[in-house]
Amino acid sequence: MEKKNGFYWSDEREPHFNRRKDILAKYPQVRDLFGIDKGLKFKTLALVVFQLATAPFIAELAWYWYIPLAYIFGASVSHTLFLAIHEISHDLAFKNRVSNNWLALVANIPILFPYAMSFRTYHLKHHWEQGDVKHDTDLPTDGERRIFQGFLGKLLWATNQILFYALRPMFVYPIKYEKWHKINIVFQLSALAIYWYFVGTGAVLYLLLSVFLAGSLHPLAGHFIAEHYVFKEGQETYSYYGPLNVLALNVGYHNEHHDFPNVPGTRLPELKKTAPDFYDHLFTHKSWSKVIIQFIANPKISLGSRVKRHR
Repeated sequence: MEKKNGFYWSDEREPHFNRRKDILAKYPQVRDLFGIDKGLKFKTLALVVFQLATAPFIAELAWYWYIPLAYIFGASVSHTLFLAIHEISHDLAFKNRVSNNWLALVANIPILFPYAMSFRTYHLKHHWEQGDVKHDTDLPTDGERRIFQGFLGKLLWATNQILFYALRPMFVYPIKYEKWHKINIVFQLSALAIYWYFVGTGAVLYLLLSVFLAGSLHPLAGHFIAEHYVFKEGQETYSYYGPLNVLALNVGYHNEHHDFPNVPGTRLPELKKTAPDFYDHLFTHKSWSKVIIQFIANPKISLGSRVKRHR
């Protein structure tokens, strides 16, 4: 791994491919952790109902209640729904893909924008081609790196990071919209129109604010930066084992997740416990909030603190 043209570059394959093989060779019982999380569908549906049901009431409150509730509850629930869609994109709620896709569409409703199926496409590319300059749209562009420098630049980027994650893929790697992408759009627009008709504009604006805050300066949004920005040279992926994993569906176990994306979040702690010699020596983050602060304030960390590789 070497630093050039503003980024770290590696000629080696992404690190999870070989570690996956090594773990399976030494601990074949890890295969017993593969499968679905039977509770995921219930958690997801409960969050959707909670968000849609509370939005009309919170929207009517005075600003000094409205804004804190949007940040504490609205943004947190929105972010957990992001991560529910993330789990579902790996087919971890049901055994068949169609059922997973429909659950993802339902989870998508409070997030307003029809992104679940596009996320699935891009996220699976991120897993199998991690760091690839053409296909991993999780990587910041060189334009982002050049523009958003220094304390103020990184603060502005981190505040609006949800917008970069949403818009970047369309410029870096446009995809051809297929059947489920189109179903996602039609389903989302229909569901939103019905919801808007019955509850009004205020509730929809509350959901919009919740989505923005969920991907802004929010503790849960720290995982976006924590997962793959280089905080220790020589390491490309980072885990976090703190309490926010309860809300984040254990996405903090990120080395474990990339090693075995077919292990649901509920069983990732067991994976770590089964193969401690592969994980305990790795650098980990202790706080996602601290990650955001370090990213913004530390001049040694920038949008170029990512590992890129040619295919």
